[in-house]
Amino acid sequence: MSTLSTTAPHCEIASRTDTGRVRSANEDAVRFDANLGLAILADGMGGYAAGEVASRMAVDEIFDELASALPHLSAQPPSPDRAGLHEDMRFAAARANASIIAAARREPDYEGMGSTLVIAVLMDDRMTVAHLGDSRGHLFRDGTLTRISRDHTWVQRLVDEGSLAEADVPYHPWRNVVTRSVNGDPAENGDVAVLDLVPGDRVLLASDGLTDLVDERDIAQILTDHADDAAVEHLVDAALAAGGRDNVTCLLATVIDGPPVSADGALLGAVRDPWNIVDAAAVRMPHSA
Repeated sequence: MSTLSTTAPHCEIASRTDTGRVRSANEDAVRFDANLGLAILADGMGGYAAGEVASRMAVDEIFDELASALPHLSAQPPSPDRAGLHEDMRFAAARANASIIAAARREPDYEGMGSTLVIAVLMDDRMTVAHLGDSRGHLFRDGTLTRISRDHTWVQRLVDEGSLAEADVPYHPWRNVVTRSVNGDPAENGDVAVLDLVPGDRVLLASDGLTDLVDERDIAQILTDHADDAAVEHLVDAALAAGGRDNVTCLLATVIDGPPVSADGALLGAVRDPWNIVDAAAVRMPHSA
């Protein structure tokens, strides 16, 4: 369990992760850098520690790629369609997919591993959010919580077809069957949403360990009642109180009026464990964690 907070350009970030009350290891991974306005959350899948490895690889590969690209993009004139950023995000996802499939080929225990993914990039007071799987992104504005991602799951497909009610999703036996993820398919780069943000807006990224157990109405109430660090503490505590049957992770970014503040990167969950590194030479760690 860890809690960190820092300041990104025009954005404050707080995050917490917990192994939960049932799992023996944390397959969730978080990495964010305040100075870059970059946040990544991943939830690994696979047996024999493969989930931890997959989430760490996804976070590290994507972080390294975007950390190199974002300073150049920020120096360019604002682009309404964010084409350059979208292309870099797609390339980063493809790189993560390639690394995961290469690791699975080298190590039989990693066969079939994969990870969900949510990436958020704040640039020019707009946030671009890309996701794969059932880790979610939400926008909290003026007391209203709006989901900005759509789960890539079998039960979401049933909801879209009209054969399953949204209220029944938490109880369906196939609720955790993910249909799209970072799992070695280089053609898979996720869905992208772009948000125009104003001061006071809050963007929540969360693994399904939170959203499977805490109703969106309760999430909205916690965000209404608490500031950033306290909010992520209460969100995780709510999931633990509801059983904590999975790893639970959340990251909260709040838009503020203010200048950028330089800060080192932050790492949480599986990304902090050196045993989850497959190729140590390919990982560039921040100065502090």
